[in-house]
Amino acid sequence: MDFTDERGFFLLDFYVRTILSLLHEELTEKIIKCFYDVYNLLGNGFQEKVYENALALQMKQNGLAVVQQAPIHVYFLGHVVGEYFADIVVNDLVIVELKAVSILNSQHEAQLLNYLKATCYEVGLLLNFGPKPDFKRKATSNEGKGAMSWLKP
Repeated sequence: MDFTDERGFFLLDFYVRTILSLLHEELTEKIIKCFYDVYNLLGNGFQEKVYENALALQMKQNGLAVVQQAPIHVYFLGHVVGEYFADIVVNDLVIVELKAVSILNSQHEAQLLNYLKATCYEVGLLLNFGPKPDFKRKATSNEGKGAMSWLKP
């Protein structure tokens, strides 16, 4: 794959986006397969907690390390200013946020992006157990997270 423009200059932004799109690709594919396995058995209509427990069980049976309700601390000027809980963290690499809504919207995506921003995780999946199964994959580099990151100044 060529990451240069017509003048031979390196296209850093394109390169970074490409690398991020491939980051933990095999793992996210396994998670998405587990998502569809659970959806095909349970369908839609349950509360998120039911899907969280079923998906965690399915992923464990597929050899993945799963932490449910993983705490996320938000720092500002070196102080914890908020605490949230990611539905699932897989292999200490990917945040999985679950929804059971009719359709995913920008607020759901913003929640996942903020979880990524507040942690050292660079890849997240938003999985919706709605009337039609749906997912979004988000990735961000740790270098671009700035002052809101998990690092204390």
